[in-house]
Amino acid sequence: MEINERRVSQQLRNFERALTGYDKKEPLARYLTRFFKENKQMGSSDRKMTSRFCYNYFRLGNAYPQEPSIARLVVAEYLCEQQSDLVSLQNPELAQSLQQSISDKVDIASRLTGFDINLLFPLDAGLSAAIDRTLFLQSHFIQPDLFIRVKRGQEEKVQQILQREGVVINSVSGQTIALPNGSKLQHIKGLNGLYEVQDRSSQYTLNFMESGANESWWDACAASGGKSLLFLDKYPAAKLLVSDIRLSILRNLDERFIQANITQTYRKKVVDLTDAENVKAALQDERFDGIIVDAPCSGSGTWGRTPEMMQSFDTDRLQYFTDLQKRIVAQTIPFIKVGKPLIYITCSVYQAENEAVIDYIVNNFGMRIEKMEVIKGYESKADSMFAARLLKV
Repeated sequence: MEINERRVSQQLRNFERALTGYDKKEPLARYLTRFFKENKQMGSSDRKMTSRFCYNYFRLGNAYPQEPSIARLVVAEYLCEQQSDLVSLQNPELAQSLQQSISDKVDIASRLTGFDINLLFPLDAGLSAAIDRTLFLQSHFIQPDLFIRVKRGQEEKVQQILQREGVVINSVSGQTIALPNGSKLQHIKGLNGLYEVQDRSSQYTLNFMESGANESWWDACAASGGKSLLFLDKYPAAKLLVSDIRLSILRNLDERFIQANITQTYRKKVVDLTDAENVKAALQDERFDGIIVDAPCSGSGTWGRTPEMMQSFDTDRLQYFTDLQKRIVAQTIPFIKVGKPLIYITCSVYQAENEAVIDYIVNNFGMRIEKMEVIKGYESKADSMFAARLLKV
């Protein structure tokens, strides 16, 4: 098929306008939504291609830094796509191998351009040791899947609805269904309340949350309630306390629980986990059979979804998160019953936020590691995470 050069030129102009206006102070997705609202003349195909170009551009991370934006975009398109009119026009030599594997294309791009994959990811010398660095770096050229968790007992019904509506299903494993990124489920009749959007790796953390009957648990950094919903789906009889630092966050959690048709009674408290006096005042003499700390973190295991983050992360920001994580676990551990677990979770790939925090817990609070794992989402088009289960002795 003949390439429309005028069309490609227009796509490049749209990309350059979008990129020039982006100051990295907000997520790229939010910025693009606003950009498209302000540029109503752009049709659906224009918006789609501008989004694709912007996301692929940022998937280069910190690699190929000195080149003009168009030159970077050509290499990004080459690495991320199997077909690209832009690459065919701008670099016919690269275009000859567009359909090859990512590992082959990385080698070819390194040979034919100034691209160096070793510069892509910030602070990559500090990755958790279990991570395959080569596969992890290459995974950033692949758009992750959209994962949903189906409500227990509704697996067959949900699959039937998706098939009826012609939704492409990439894979199914138990309650986890993988769909192409961008799949629209919100308006499908009969699905509401039967599923939650939740990454595959996040769902996997349930394996660390084993609970007995009628136990009392605390989700200390509940945020929008993803881990709480996951936990209650398997342990509906648990007595659950959810907390976060702001009431507005817990109100959003309430709304999500209502949408998920959660009927179990749960308690909620506003708690500042960096303030020992605030925690003591909120919890007093309570003791729990399990505490979940889904800790604030760099989010570095999710940057395949938000690649713009790779260009704005540094050692100061990493230090901020590790200090915060240690303060939070220090405030939660006193409220665990002896012999009961602390579940520590991050969506980070940095050793400083993962194994180093576990070492801190073990060395300072006498807890014992029952199990811990780097969850290698990069092997399955998912987020990469870390989870550990420690027992109070």
